[in-house]
Amino acid sequence: MALTLDERQRAMLLEMGVRVWLPGTVFETEPPSVAVQVAAPAVAQPAPAVAPTAPAAVPTPAPVRAVPVARAPAVTARTAGTPLDLGTLDWEALADTAASCQACGLCAGRKHATLQPAPGQRDWLVVGDPPEEDEDRSAQAFVESPGLLLDNMLKAVGASRSGTGAQGAYATNVVKCRPPHGQIPQAPDLAQCAQYLQREIALVQPKVILAMGRFAIQTLLAEHGALATQPLGKLRGTVYQYQGIPVIVTYHPKLLLRNSADKAKAWADLCLAMDVKDASVK
Repeated sequence: MALTLDERQRAMLLEMGVRVWLPGTVFETEPPSVAVQVAAPAVAQPAPAVAPTAPAAVPTPAPVRAVPVARAPAVTARTAGTPLDLGTLDWEALADTAASCQACGLCAGRKHATLQPAPGQRDWLVVGDPPEEDEDRSAQAFVESPGLLLDNMLKAVGASRSGTGAQGAYATNVVKCRPPHGQIPQAPDLAQCAQYLQREIALVQPKVILAMGRFAIQTLLAEHGALATQPLGKLRGTVYQYQGIPVIVTYHPKLLLRNSADKAKAWADLCLAMDVKDASVK
C-alpha cells in the first residue's frame, strides 16, 4: 500500500526531524537502515500572497546523507618509556605538567592529578600507593581517614605537612593519576611516573623517605632488584637507598586502619626513620 502524504503532513514531519523515504525514488537502492537518514525532495513552497504574479519557488534540493566519520583514537603526548623533560620545572610548572600528562595509560582514569606544589625544603618525604577515588577527587595524596592518621603519625615525630625544614613533610603518590577501572599499574607505568617523583625529590630535598604501600616500595626499592617484590614483613627494619636518600619501608595508613595491631610496628618504623634522619643531619 503506497504512503500518501499531503503537503501539511510533510511539513509537520520535516519540523519533527523525520526524513521520509519513498519507494520508487532514486534512493531506493539505499539499505533500509540508511534510507531513513535521507530526505525526500522538499515540496515547493507556495508564493507569498502579496505577490501572486511571482513564479513558484524552486524546490529545495534534498540534503546529502551525512556519512559518520570514525574518530581517530586519541594520541598520547608521549609513548611509555619516553623520558620526560622535567629537570628544570618549578613546582607550579611540574603540577601543571602532571595535570595534563598523557605519557602512560593511567591518565585515562584521572580526574585530577595529585601532585601538589610544596615550596620549601622538607626533611620528610612520604610516598604512598596510586591515588584512590577520594584522592583523585580532591587532587591530593593521603586524604580522609588515612590522611588524618598520617598527620598524627607525622605529628608524633615532630613533623607536619604544613611545616618546612626539619619539621616539614611532603606527601605524594607513587603515580599521580588514579588507574582506570581498578587497573593495576605495570612496571612501565611506575617507571614513567617515577620521573615526576625524582623531580619532587629534587625540589623537596628530603633527608629520609617513607615508602608506604606495595607500589611505592616497588618503585623506591627498584635499585635493589628482586628485593622490591618481597613481602612488607621481610622488608621492614632495614635502611634502603633511593638515589642516595635513605628509605624506610612501613605500612600504609589505610592498612593500619584495618589492622590496628600493626600500629606498634609502624611506630617502630617511624623511630628508625627519625634516627636515620637525625644521623644524616649531623
